[in-house]
Amino acid sequence: MGLPIVFHEAYVARDVPARHRFPMGKFRAVAEALVAQGLVDEMSGFHRPEPAPSRWLELAHTPGYVEQVLGCRVEPALERRIGFKMTEPVARRSRCAVAGTLLAARLALETGAAANTAGGSHHAMPDGGAGFCVFNDVGVAAKLMLTEGVISRALVIDLDVHQGDGTARIFETDRRVFTLSVHCETNWPRRKAISDLDLGLDAGLGDDAYLTAARAAIEDALEASRPDIVFYNAGVDVHREDRLGLLDITDEGLARRERMVCDAVMRRGLPIVGVLGGGYTHDLDALARRHTMMHAALAEGLRRFA
Repeated sequence: MGLPIVFHEAYVARDVPARHRFPMGKFRAVAEALVAQGLVDEMSGFHRPEPAPSRWLELAHTPGYVEQVLGCRVEPALERRIGFKMTEPVARRSRCAVAGTLLAARLALETGAAANTAGGSHHAMPDGGAGFCVFNDVGVAAKLMLTEGVISRALVIDLDVHQGDGTARIFETDRRVFTLSVHCETNWPRRKAISDLDLGLDAGLGDDAYLTAARAAIEDALEASRPDIVFYNAGVDVHREDRLGLLDITDEGLARRERMVCDAVMRRGLPIVGVLGGGYTHDLDALARRHTMMHAALAEGLRRFA
């Protein structure tokens, strides 16, 4: 069995202009690249989620905030913090991305690994979104699976260049979920949250030093958390060409990182679910190729550790 991968056409909110700072077109580009690489047979071969209902969203977010988003009545100040005008396509995109991460997590429990082609909205906090993140998909998925009793503990490995502040705040009093964030310390957000394990890296760090530091943090987190499932935020904004990143990671370094994460998790026999995270390069083909390194590593890990 190949790697189960989740995609929905609504991941691309059609009313977000191409000139927007957020590269909305990357989600379709990632799906098409996965088909071209043979990781999915054809576009109809993706697993497809249904939009998340409000009762799921309210496990990680306040009812008032959920109501604002679903009703497209978000106040202008909060819209500016999120980075999107709240329209029906943007709200639907966010609900589908949450459901996609949940679906991928359920599939990972069955097969050992699965991945979304969106997700990683780690700046969304209980009472509002920020930094292009509306709903925290990993937060909702982990909360729901814990509520259902299908897992007892979870680990979030967040290697996006920005700290996973929203995820840290969602789980700050929940000992069932261990949050690890490896990020550039001087990058946004300026006011950091407190994860269970934070590793703030110096700007300009290159492949070898980055991978050595991340590997040690991941091993420590795995030993400390003893999880039933691992959520992996594979943000590629650590890349040297990323518009919003401050690190100096190459394509080769990214590929090594993805293999390292998969090896660390899968050799322990733990299910892992991958989500996209950040990536802000203008070249969508190059950006999609970097994002799919995570999917390729998970697929290869399934073959080796099955």
